[in-house]
Amino acid sequence: MRSDLNIQSIADLRQNYTLQALDEADVDPDPIKQFQHWLDQAIAAQLPEPNAMTLATASREGIPSARIVLLKGLDDRGFVFYTNYESRKGQELTDNPHAALVFLWTVLERQVRIEGRVEKITAAEMDAYFQSRPLASRLGAWASDQSRIIPNRDVLEQRFAELKTIYADEKVPRPPHWGGYRVIPMQIEFWQGRTSRLHDRLRYRLEQGHWLLERLAP
Repeated sequence: MRSDLNIQSIADLRQNYTLQALDEADVDPDPIKQFQHWLDQAIAAQLPEPNAMTLATASREGIPSARIVLLKGLDDRGFVFYTNYESRKGQELTDNPHAALVFLWTVLERQVRIEGRVEKITAAEMDAYFQSRPLASRLGAWASDQSRIIPNRDVLEQRFAELKTIYADEKVPRPPHWGGYRVIPMQIEFWQGRTSRLHDRLRYRLEQGHWLLERLAP
């Protein structure tokens, strides 16, 4: 049943953003360095999961899907995350190797949007990160057929227990279906909340190998 009261209460939710401004003169000409600066500030502010990001992918037919994943690597090549290659996002990235990322740091009144093409990272990079993970996470990568239908949770926990026994005295290898992707940015937008909904939006756009900085209307 439709509830006009609930609709009205949601419509009334709003916040006036007043913390900071975002000016062209104050940002780094390199958007990766600017992102690292903002991420460092989010970490320093002790925000929960400051490396959490929305990852949007699309099927070959253009049907979108999105979920939260964790940023696990960053350098001048791009943004790295890890997943099961046979998951829905893995299948979509095989068919359509482009993605969008969104970071939202509400306490700082900031958002970053990233769009770019996607490639797998090297096996050496994957192996190094996989072995740095806690044992339970390494076993979980084997136990879960991500995005597949399972009859109940018991199946998952039983498989995990079996793997724990199998690898009790052995190094857990990286599953062949598990690894990392790098989002190579083509554009990165920094958003800073401002009063009267006149937010600051600065977009870096890659043009012939150089980053162009543009201001967008909010």
